[in-house]
Amino acid sequence: MQTDGARVGQVVDLTNCDKEPIHIPGGIQPHGVLLVLQEPSLTIRQVSENAESLLGVPVRSLLGMALENLLTESQASRIRECLLSERLEDNNPLKLTTRGGGREHFFNGIAHRHQGRLILELEPTSEQEALPFFGFYHQARSSMSRLRDAKDLSALCVEAVREVRRLTGFDRVIAYRFDEEWNGAVLAEDRLETADSYMGLWFPASDIPRQARELYTLNWLRIIPAIDYVPARILSLPEDADQGPLDMSFCVLRSVSPIHLEYLRNMGAPASMSISLLKEGRLWGLISCTHVSGPRYVPYEVRKACEFVGEFMSSLLVTKEGHEHYDQRIRAQSIQVRLLERMTRHPDVAVGLTQPPPELLELTGATGAAVYFNGRTTIIGQAPDDEQLQALIEWLAAKADPQELFCTVCLSNHYPEAAAFKDVAAGLIAASMSRGRHNYVLWFRPEVVQTVAWGGNPNKPVDMVGDQPRLHPRKSFALWKETVRGKSLPWKDYEVEAARELRRNVIDIVLQRSEELLKLNMELERSNVELDSFAYAASHDLKEPLRGIHNYTSLVLREQADSLSPTNHKRMDTVVRLTQRMESLINSLLHYAQVGRTELSVRETDLNEVLSSVLEVLKPRIDEAQVEVRVPRSLPPALADRVRMAEVFTNLLTNAIKYNDKEKKWVEIGAMDTPDGGTTYYVRDNGIGIKPEYHDTIFRIFKRLHGRDKYGGGTGTGLTIVKRLIERHNGRLWLESQPGAGTTFFFTLGSEKPEPVTGTGAK
Repeated sequence: MQTDGARVGQVVDLTNCDKEPIHIPGGIQPHGVLLVLQEPSLTIRQVSENAESLLGVPVRSLLGMALENLLTESQASRIRECLLSERLEDNNPLKLTTRGGGREHFFNGIAHRHQGRLILELEPTSEQEALPFFGFYHQARSSMSRLRDAKDLSALCVEAVREVRRLTGFDRVIAYRFDEEWNGAVLAEDRLETADSYMGLWFPASDIPRQARELYTLNWLRIIPAIDYVPARILSLPEDADQGPLDMSFCVLRSVSPIHLEYLRNMGAPASMSISLLKEGRLWGLISCTHVSGPRYVPYEVRKACEFVGEFMSSLLVTKEGHEHYDQRIRAQSIQVRLLERMTRHPDVAVGLTQPPPELLELTGATGAAVYFNGRTTIIGQAPDDEQLQALIEWLAAKADPQELFCTVCLSNHYPEAAAFKDVAAGLIAASMSRGRHNYVLWFRPEVVQTVAWGGNPNKPVDMVGDQPRLHPRKSFALWKETVRGKSLPWKDYEVEAARELRRNVIDIVLQRSEELLKLNMELERSNVELDSFAYAASHDLKEPLRGIHNYTSLVLREQADSLSPTNHKRMDTVVRLTQRMESLINSLLHYAQVGRTELSVRETDLNEVLSSVLEVLKPRIDEAQVEVRVPRSLPPALADRVRMAEVFTNLLTNAIKYNDKEKKWVEIGAMDTPDGGTTYYVRDNGIGIKPEYHDTIFRIFKRLHGRDKYGGGTGTGLTIVKRLIERHNGRLWLESQPGAGTTFFFTLGSEKPEPVTGTGAK
């Protein structure tokens, strides 16, 4: 017999633990048995050395044995059937019975394939231990309800740790989230009253090295029922000795790093279990369970229920995080719209991004920014000097992935030269704005000295073994405070997403595909289908030819300007301007189409909160125009989509501000009770008014009553979108107005939820 590799017993300490190949430990935790089977004969090629104690059959007899000789014939046939399924893991656990040592042994069989090997792990069980399907269903459903009803991320974490502790009985369960450097912050905790609290503490990245995080990403759950064990080595047939060590990345019984076992001993945790939390495929955090009362084995079916909690919580992370900072997200969206409008109107994208300067900073909450386009740099707010910026951009171009954002709160960790300007740029978001060219938008935040509460001193203690130093996991997990320098305040998820969305918008404008816009023109000529269906086709494939016309015309103007007559030069300028105008109209058309295709999130909505957030976003424009805002009474709540109602108020208030030439301007937002017990909402102004013959025309898409550039310009889609949004809410929109006497827009909202969007356009 040959041992698998030579991992068991290898000396590992914190000087090399980040390189320890923990996926090939060469042994297992001995509370179960591991078999490696050869297909299709199901001959046992490898076995853990503890097999005799659990199976009652000597290891030498097991190696080379056909599985049918260990199990009943019906069970072996059942395994063969399972091997034919697309996802072998869906058949777990396999209820297996072996006979050895004069008695029957009951097991849960957990099978998977990896790197061409069929691995079967056996965990001892009893006939009574299995959780019936309906028991699992009710536990899972109960957990789902509690998690789904959590109002925000904090409540979600609290419910998750409660559920896991209720299911497993561990003495302490915590949920923590990783930061960009993989330090973990404890967000929620459920524990014995006598156990120390870890709530609010941070755990350093060294607690979970890189390769361990990779395994947490691959596996939803990891359990260590008892830390004081001797690993059971994996033994092989002599002829298999040259096959290399068994990769146990997906094995439930995989043995544990001795450093991690020492860590758990120092923590006073004889048993542990971890559940991975993933956000969009990336490790976001962990639910960590520890038991101080002694070993703790969790049956397979209960572990699957806990896995389900982890998977379901992971699916909710994006939604629950999205509920936080709602007003800031609305504000960021409004800024995005204005930036996009200016960029599409202005031939120089950099100018569109930086005029007016504060909005680019407000988008991400930065204190400084730099826009680097085509070799020219525009600086806003506090930023490194020109020489430092140029060096930073060259480093980004060489190091960063141009397809992704680069985001950090400690730039000097990645780029040591940044220590020289940490007072203005300790934190950085860098967005590459083109493919193949070094165009960037950079946002900066200064250093903020912070105090971090660690769970024990994060610095690694050193002991002398003979004349050699050896690093150990820390022995205390009590509160330990550290002053941290060189870091900025963290970037919020919505701020990073705003930068990512801006990057998408800029790339769409600068490098939009040009080949298929011709199809759009042909489709426009012959199609009478509903606008939203057409517009979605445009969004994916039909902008390219127009971009080609724009780029080709611009090229002619640059390279053949001297040979063009003044008349032809003017005509070419007109073509460029018209292509930009058409792209703006298409973007407006897409927005209009999305209004009809997007599912509404309708619920009881406080319109006062919605209006307040909109007024906050519009405050700079209101102040600039010196408009008095009146709200004579509190607005009654409505059954509505909060985001869409913010769009309704934004459009109506923007028009009220824009179309007003009075010396003393005002706008009033109110509500009136109707005889049938309903509510009519209104937005009233004392602006220029609208002639009665145009009261219907203004709701038609792309219809403007004034010149393109008068009253701030626009595409003529705002009121069309408002009308469609109100109709989506089963409501009605109308107006009363006379020239010079102001305008009042009235709208109602239905008392029932609208029908869901149907058809191929539904999202």
